[in-house]
Amino acid sequence: MSTPPFLTLPGCARALRLSTERGEFAALLAEPAGAVRGTALLVPGFTGSKEDFIALLEPLAAAGYRVAAVDQRGQYETGGPADPAAYAVPELGRDVRALAGALAGDGPLHLLGHSFGGQVAREAVLAAEGPLPWASLTLLATGPGAIDPAEAARTKLLIDALATMELEPIWQVMQQMEKPPAEPLPAEIADFLHRRWLANVPQALSAMGGHLVSAPDRVGELAEVPLPKLVLSGVRDYAWPVEEQARMAERLGARRVVVEDAGHSPNAEQPAATAAALAAFWG
Repeated sequence: MSTPPFLTLPGCARALRLSTERGEFAALLAEPAGAVRGTALLVPGFTGSKEDFIALLEPLAAAGYRVAAVDQRGQYETGGPADPAAYAVPELGRDVRALAGALAGDGPLHLLGHSFGGQVAREAVLAAEGPLPWASLTLLATGPGAIDPAEAARTKLLIDALATMELEPIWQVMQQMEKPPAEPLPAEIADFLHRRWLANVPQALSAMGGHLVSAPDRVGELAEVPLPKLVLSGVRDYAWPVEEQARMAERLGARRVVVEDAGHSPNAEQPAATAAALAAFWG
C-alpha cells in the first residue's frame, strides 16, 4: 500500500464529498490561486485512498491545475455495500465516468490511475460512449494485465483470509509479515494506515484483489483510443516489473517517464518529480 509522507492538507486544498449521479465520493480538492489550466482526477489503487496523492496537491495547484483525489467505492471514507458485484471493475469504471461528469467544465480534464486504479481508469476510457470527457490518460505504476506472480501469491493469501477473518486480525498478521521500514513511521501516519485498512469494505478488497491476480491484457484496445497517454513509474516496482511497464508504453505509443529513487508509489515517494512530470505532460 502507498504511505503518504504527511496528512496535513496544504492551504490550497480541502476535504469534501463529491456528488455524482452514482452517489457521493470522499475527495481532496486542491485549487490554484490564479488561472486554471485544467482539472485532474486522481484514482488510487488497491488498499489505497485519496491521501496517496496528498503530496501532489500543492505542486500541481501551483502549476495551475485543479486536482481532485478520491476514494473509490469501498475504500476508506467513501464506503459501499456488502455486495462483491458493486466492486467489479466495470462498475468502478462507471464511477470514474460519473466523477468526470461532476468535475467537468473547468478546462481540460486529465485522468490518472495509480496501480489498480490505473486499470479502473483504463476501463472507464474503454467503456465510454460518445466523445471522451478526458484530455489525457496517465497510467501510474500499473501494468497491462495481472500483477507479478509473487505479488499475486500474496494477494491470493489475502483474499483467502478475507473469507474467514475480520480486518483487524488480518492487519496484525500483515504487520508481522511486512519488512520493517528503515525508519519507524511517525505515529500519526502509522495510525492512519491502520484506520484506513479497517475502514475498507471487505467485499471491495476481495473483488479488487481478485481482479489484480487475473486481469486481462487490454493494451491493444487502449492503443486504439485516440487519447494522449503517459506511462509513469519508479525505477523499481513489486507489482508490475518496470520493464513490463516500458513495453506497455511502447504498445500504447505513450510518453514514458521513470522517476528516480522511487518504487511503486512515485506520487508519495518522490512527489515533486512526479508532479513536475505530470504538469509537463498535461501542459
